[in-house]
Amino acid sequence: MNSARAIVVRELMRIGPRMLPFADAATPELPMGRLLRLSLFQATVGMAAVLLIGTLNRVMIVELNVPSWLVASMLALPLVFAPLRTFIGFRSDHHRSVLGWRRVPYIWFGTLLQFGGLAIMPFALLLLSGDTTQPMWVGQAGAAIAFLLVGAGLHTVQTVGLALATDLAPERARPRVVALLWAMLLIGMALSAVLFGLLLRNFSELRLIQVVQGSAVVTIVVNVIALWKQEPRGLPSRAVRASFAAAWAVFSQTKRMRRRLLATALGTAGFSMQDILLEPYGGKILHLPVSATTALTAALALGGACGLMLAARRIANGEDPHRVAGFGALAGLAAFACVMFAAPAESQGLFSAGVALIGFGGGLFGHGTLTAFMDSADAESRGLALGAWGAAQATAAGLAIAASGFINDVGSALAVSGALGEALESAATGYAIVYAIEIVLLLATLVAVGPLVRAKASRRSPGLAPVSAVLNPGG
Repeated sequence: MNSARAIVVRELMRIGPRMLPFADAATPELPMGRLLRLSLFQATVGMAAVLLIGTLNRVMIVELNVPSWLVASMLALPLVFAPLRTFIGFRSDHHRSVLGWRRVPYIWFGTLLQFGGLAIMPFALLLLSGDTTQPMWVGQAGAAIAFLLVGAGLHTVQTVGLALATDLAPERARPRVVALLWAMLLIGMALSAVLFGLLLRNFSELRLIQVVQGSAVVTIVVNVIALWKQEPRGLPSRAVRASFAAAWAVFSQTKRMRRRLLATALGTAGFSMQDILLEPYGGKILHLPVSATTALTAALALGGACGLMLAARRIANGEDPHRVAGFGALAGLAAFACVMFAAPAESQGLFSAGVALIGFGGGLFGHGTLTAFMDSADAESRGLALGAWGAAQATAAGLAIAASGFINDVGSALAVSGALGEALESAATGYAIVYAIEIVLLLATLVAVGPLVRAKASRRSPGLAPVSAVLNPGG
């Protein structure tokens, strides 16, 4: 009997890591409880992203009658801080607070920026609603400042939080830890979208203000829980007086690193142009009901989770992260082909499969490129590396999303007017042009990432000197 019980227990222990997502991400150095608690900062980032891009975007345009161009401009404001992710990551590498922390002060400062932006937002919404005697420009300026603060906080928290997770996780577990962190971002976005939808089902300005205020409180409480006793405290010391320009010159000195940045930007743009077009495409062109287009978010998230899990497993087994990113770009080519041909085929199934493949390919590509940047840096330059990845990704995504709306509007207008010929005289033409551009961008991504793939090599890029060694040769 004892022998049979031992066999059953042994088999269950073998099945667990295979069947349960991210069950093998925990290590003795970073137990599962501590890892899950740390990953909560990604959930607050996802919640703020959904609040800005989804809930407030719709409410400001529809309920508050704010001009679309003004809302789009406000949503683009956080892009101002995207390139600064590199500098923020670099500063967190070399900062030493009086309490001996490097990363925690920056994450805390980013959390306060998020909280401040969300705290200002309700007053700006009151002014935008027109229920006050104040001039409208005051509310518009307040909303712009709020969007700017929240965006700056998002970039700071995510960049330095990922660097802290990389510091805490041993090298063998980092691919799985990264996958878990990004899965938590997807979970935070999905749960927040559902919760916001339920809370605002009976919309009123007061209920919206309460939701925004509640999000501010949740952000600061959850991030405090996430950071509690995570980063070890060293001896207080003076900050290393390193030059960011010198560190960046060392980091980007090789053609390989510049190609990695280019591939990340191209691939991210290729996967991001569809962000604001999939639901309108499904509703206007394929005539899907609101419930069906809303379910697209779930299909996208499910595909992304599958891509993250597969990428974590392949990289943990020794696969080159650049090769994994390349497979993601290939999946994206098939995905956008399915989405593009769903309209002439009038196939909702083909469209749904394409959406799921977009998430799957994006998960593979994002995990592969992020791991490649992590592996390119030593312990003293991880923040710089992750900041460079985040800056390339966020800037490319923002510009791609902004361009997609303009291209779709112009393409559809020209097509409907007959300027592109009788064969293309359809509202679907503008969408098809955007999807075709995304296919071209992903093909360019494959060209950029191809030379980075190595059949057999250590994951650390050869010939890349640690930044800290160059900046402090005597240290």
